[in-house]
Amino acid sequence: MGIVVNHPTEVTTTELLDHLEIKVSHDFIERPVLAGGPVQTDRGFVIHRGGTDWQSSLMVNEQITITTSQDILKAMPKQKSLNEAFVALGYAGWGPGQLELEMAENSWLSTPANADILFQTSVEQRWEKAAALLGIDIAQISSLSGHA
Repeated sequence: MGIVVNHPTEVTTTELLDHLEIKVSHDFIERPVLAGGPVQTDRGFVIHRGGTDWQSSLMVNEQITITTSQDILKAMPKQKSLNEAFVALGYAGWGPGQLELEMAENSWLSTPANADILFQTSVEQRWEKAAALLGIDIAQISSLSGHA
């Protein structure tokens, strides 16, 4: 599975928390809710810094954790340590061998998870920064293809 981290929806975190009847203070840092992928779009993932202090968390690396339990949503408006956290709804999924085949066909660029890109880079610039980790300048890639 994978979670898309650069496709904002029109829903804000405040609207999502309000829908869940979680109070948000006036100084809450607003973020868009992201479209994490087309599978189970009613399922939420909170991507944040820190450890596994929540009911259901998985550490991606030492700096990045994904939490799926609602206890973190209740803490987001109160804990400054979650100021950079964001919510993604849904995920991308592949059948057996499908992702490996797509990787072999160079359909994807793959980089290690990077906290600075996730938490310090605007949503719109994340894919460019991730490609730059591989030495790729997205501006130099044509959107057109052809046959020789």
